[in-house]
Amino acid sequence: MACIYSPFSISSPSISARSRIKSKQFAIRCVVGVVAEPKVANLAEPLLLHAVRGGKVDRPPVWLMRQAGRYMKSYQMICEKYPSFRERSENVDLVVEISLQPWKVFKPDGVILFSDILTPLPGMNIPFDIVKGKGPVIYSPLRTSGDVDQVREFVPEEFVPYVGEALSILRDEVKDEAAVLGFVGAPFTLASYVVEGGSSKNFTKIKQLAFSQPEVLHALLQKFANSMAKYIKYQANNGAQAVQIFDSWATELSPVDFEEFSLPYLKQIVESVRKTHPDLPLILYASGSGGLLERLAMTGVDVVSLDWTVDMAEGRKRLGLDVAVQGNVDPGVLFGSKEFITKRIHDTVAKAGNSKHILNLGHGIKVGTPEENVAHFFEVAQGIRYQM
Repeated sequence: MACIYSPFSISSPSISARSRIKSKQFAIRCVVGVVAEPKVANLAEPLLLHAVRGGKVDRPPVWLMRQAGRYMKSYQMICEKYPSFRERSENVDLVVEISLQPWKVFKPDGVILFSDILTPLPGMNIPFDIVKGKGPVIYSPLRTSGDVDQVREFVPEEFVPYVGEALSILRDEVKDEAAVLGFVGAPFTLASYVVEGGSSKNFTKIKQLAFSQPEVLHALLQKFANSMAKYIKYQANNGAQAVQIFDSWATELSPVDFEEFSLPYLKQIVESVRKTHPDLPLILYASGSGGLLERLAMTGVDVVSLDWTVDMAEGRKRLGLDVAVQGNVDPGVLFGSKEFITKRIHDTVAKAGNSKHILNLGHGIKVGTPEENVAHFFEVAQGIRYQM
């Protein structure tokens, strides 16, 4: 069941948006008991895609970042049998099985490919591994122009055929009951990993490269931009109906440095994809992005995913109503009581309004999240009904 009744107004910060829409009223009515199937179930496209395009929907579509993963007992059983993450994420049968685990249990509106943003690296002549308890490890970090010269542009068909095959199978399995989602890493975030040698707390190595040899970093970023544009198109050609771009580490940059080392390359990717796949929704996520929201929208993506440190209503005002939003419940909320989870879902949906919103977490599900609380999250989310 769902019970939200919070009318309010949102005004766009931009002059152009204000000229079109001075304010917009949103209301969500209380629905208790057995909820009938929403009218949107008969749409020719999945609910998530329809919502992103601004179509009339009865409720917000919902999926969760890191949806297939360590919190599920069924996934843990696979990990026991196949302890290597790369083996799990590079085997078609395992990728499909893991991607479908939450779909079979929770029926989210988005089914995301089980993979990693670093998956393309070997195909770019950058060896890496994911070590349990340590995370990604880049065996030969890139620090010089000579290192960058050795990086190849990515050819997905040649190096990750299992990704295309898995996406194709997922589309066949899910049909149009949910949107199949692909994803890629953004150029600056990928560069951060390969320059730092893995995860980082201070990002001193990539900032040293950026501020002392910017031409070297720009050369690397350009290769990643070209490669990720190709990778997005490849995923779309094989079944992905929307693609999320993760620029997790871009928020380690100051706004002026974001405009030099991240924004231009994100724009390039979006513009390249638009030329061949104009109707493919692109979602952009950056953790801790409160200081960069307006700049994220400048990339031209269809959806900006907010992390939980941004108030959803404030994020709406700053982005304007033309941009769809995703998020942004704190993943820690899923450790709370069911009543508390319900309250936070209602608050987020009410602040987001009844148009162009994908309900999600503000980051990925945390290890140890009770599976029954995830089930409750989806139950409440799928029981919401908008009052138009």
